[in-house]
Amino acid sequence: MLRSFSLLAIGLLLTTISEAQLSRLFYPNVTLRAEYMPSADMGNKQNYGLTRTTFFGMTPLNSGVQVGYSLRKKFDIQANHLLMVAKYTQINPTINDKQLPAEGYKSATVGAILLHASFKDRLWIYGGGLGITETNETFFTPQPFLWGGALRMHILGLQTQVVYGSAVIYNQRFMVIPMVGVNKKLNDHWRATALLPFFVNFNYHPAGWLHFDTKLAVDGYSGGFQQIGPTEKLLRRSNYQDVRLSFSANAHLFTVFNVSLEGGMTGFRQLKTFNSARENLTASTPGLTPFVGVSVRYVSSRSQVSSAFTRKLGLGGGSGAGVNW
Repeated sequence: MLRSFSLLAIGLLLTTISEAQLSRLFYPNVTLRAEYMPSADMGNKQNYGLTRTTFFGMTPLNSGVQVGYSLRKKFDIQANHLLMVAKYTQINPTINDKQLPAEGYKSATVGAILLHASFKDRLWIYGGGLGITETNETFFTPQPFLWGGALRMHILGLQTQVVYGSAVIYNQRFMVIPMVGVNKKLNDHWRATALLPFFVNFNYHPAGWLHFDTKLAVDGYSGGFQQIGPTEKLLRRSNYQDVRLSFSANAHLFTVFNVSLEGGMTGFRQLKTFNSARENLTASTPGLTPFVGVSVRYVSSRSQVSSAFTRKLGLGGGSGAGVNW
């Protein structure tokens, strides 16, 4: 199952690279998010619920613009922008309204994203990272996961951009996932964005400080935990995934803050438990349930690396005005 962090990183790039939300890529920013999903029946007289708290940060590491000639003496301009991304999540599942595992899962991830643009190679987006999702008992003996990917973007005018590429995921086994996406401005207020097979989003932007999103996306987690057996402690892994339809309102406040309120429904849910040999021990399908979430993002326009880069590309960056989305 694809990690939610890689979904966030790749999806964030697609939804912001062609819009005015440049600060999310070119300026340091942090996001704090809390989410609650009430309990729903999953059979065998049991119910499953979930709360999750996430801290996500992104900061530029290096930027530059180079002018040169290729071996065929062709003129070329290259621009590179390197970002560091990090995420920490506290995941607290409940079974029959009792938190299991007792202290929940702790997930930590770090990665890097490179934007490369040139006349010759056009626009490419590369990313990679590693992380762990474990309980207190298994945190120092983790089963790490790795993710990486590359996307090629074609700009078909100011209104439409298309991307395609693939992601490589290692989470107990390797998976290669092809990706295709589009970012299409429908009119002055509406925009459609998709990155299949992960999400589809419709954005309505009635004012400069306010916008709304309707999104269909996959989500989930995969965490290791410890089970006490008759004679030994056994390593187990719990995989959860769902498909969610959400509606969110996003307000840009006080120049540097973006506040988002989100609600929706989750369906097509699966909860499975595996042993260390990847054998399926249990499987259940929790029922349809609503969820709510709230997030606050802080964006700083103080970055000498990004300011120099955005000025060279004509994107602004001197005073920070107009780059807060």
